[in-house]
Amino acid sequence: MNIRPATVADAGLILRFIRELAIYEKAESSVQTDEAGIAASLFGPDASAQALVCEADGEAIGFAVYFYNYSTWLGRKGIYLEDLYISPEKRGSGAGKALLKHIARQAVAEGCGRFEWSVLDWNQPAIDFYVAAGARPQDEWTVYRLQGEALADFAAS
Repeated sequence: MNIRPATVADAGLILRFIRELAIYEKAESSVQTDEAGIAASLFGPDASAQALVCEADGEAIGFAVYFYNYSTWLGRKGIYLEDLYISPEKRGSGAGKALLKHIARQAVAEGCGRFEWSVLDWNQPAIDFYVAAGARPQDEWTVYRLQGEALADFAAS
């Protein structure tokens, strides 16, 4: 198993994984980017997120995208895992755990106060995986989102 930083040459691969993840999450129509969008947002001069590619026997089998956030309560930065995805036929191989550990080690090495992410409440395999890793749900928090027209309308009001 090899985990490496993604490069701009991986933009198409990452987009493929994003689409596969969206299909799994029953949200395929929500993917609104393309390969150029991935290249610009992850590898352009204003990129604020980072990506990793997980390979087994020279084949790309998954990816993770994360970015830094900040906790005012801790007074320290943290890492937010936006996506972690392993191809279905490679799940159970340890690849997901390897990616999660890779980012956790980075968080510890950089003095981050937290490493967190969101998971769909119906995705029991993912929930079980994260709980087995020692993560605990933050039941008292509800995620809110402004996007698209609602975001534009609110900003303009």
